[in-house]
Amino acid sequence: MSSRVRIIAAVAVVVLLGVGVWFWLTRGRESTDDAQVDAYVTPIGSRVGGTVLRVAVGDNQQVEAGAVLVEIDPRDYQVAVERARAELANAEADSAAAEANLPISKTSTTNSVAAARGGVDRARSSVIEAEHGLEAAKARLQTAQARKRELDATAAKDAKDVERLKGLLAKDEIPRQQFDTALAQSESSRAAADSASSQVHEAEAAIRVAESRLASTHGGEAVANAELSTAQTAPEQMAIARARAASAMAKVKQAEANLKQAELNLEYTTVKAPFKGMVSRKSVQPGQVIQPGQPMMAIIPLEQIWVTANFKETQLENMRPGQRVVVNVDAYGGHRFEGKVESIAPATGARFSLLPPENASGNFVKVVQRVPVKIVLNAGQDSERLLRPGMSVTPTVYTR
Repeated sequence: MSSRVRIIAAVAVVVLLGVGVWFWLTRGRESTDDAQVDAYVTPIGSRVGGTVLRVAVGDNQQVEAGAVLVEIDPRDYQVAVERARAELANAEADSAAAEANLPISKTSTTNSVAAARGGVDRARSSVIEAEHGLEAAKARLQTAQARKRELDATAAKDAKDVERLKGLLAKDEIPRQQFDTALAQSESSRAAADSASSQVHEAEAAIRVAESRLASTHGGEAVANAELSTAQTAPEQMAIARARAASAMAKVKQAEANLKQAELNLEYTTVKAPFKGMVSRKSVQPGQVIQPGQPMMAIIPLEQIWVTANFKETQLENMRPGQRVVVNVDAYGGHRFEGKVESIAPATGARFSLLPPENASGNFVKVVQRVPVKIVLNAGQDSERLLRPGMSVTPTVYTR
């Protein structure tokens, strides 16, 4: 055998050994360079409008949960709170007066039975006045019924909004403040509807009293009818007094709900960080007039980061949640982080795109699809918060 043949044979052996070593080293591993660091980017907006007095943070500044971010001029909302407190005090005073009037009304209606016996002639002359009073009571009843229908519809709508937001709050898709605002609004609407219902009852009772009085003045036997009418109207008069007391109590509840809403709005003038993170995309400045819901900045919690790796569908045969992962970060010279596979997406990235591919046209070309895989890093590896959302990484999953 010539030396040339021996050299070729030696090279072939080395190549085969190299291929074997490479296969042995990469067996049971899946890697991709189509991966990046991900994190939640939470926009921060204002629940109320107004003029910005102070911005307490700057771009790329780390903040703790509950830290003040923005202060809005609170004077208008302080005035609203004081007005709501005054209205509540007035409603409570009216309610106390209505409650105190109940025993007085009972005594008065009892004494009026005897006094009515001597007022038969005056009752006859008041027929026209009673008729006018009946018409006015009917008009008030129609007005109260129309207002009750309107407020009942509003209360039903607000109650549906509360039920809808309760489900969103359970999924952490909305902030707690938004649910509290909707709940306060629903309570206010319900209190207003209860007040309107009490007013309807009061108007109905007033109609019964007016009809009873009119019937008493039309009687043929003045004295007997006056005595009977007076005796019959005593319960209705007490019903009116009770209805007024119930209406006053409903107005107290409505005023309490209005006060809660005003206090919430005043609290919203101080925008606080919902969690610990870093401020980014700050777009608000002192003196700026903002509207409710206007985004002012974003907060990124760097403690809650993960890696989204887009593996080819041919790499997923042996991949399972819980498998060990080594992540190399391009920005830090291939610095390695340890982690594990948390979950595999239920569809490919193309299926989640804005315009998913449509293969029913007949021009189908088979393309290897990529499936997003969520990888979480082990705790305590990034104490300096070096990782940033969007950084390119190369994860390697150990499938065996």
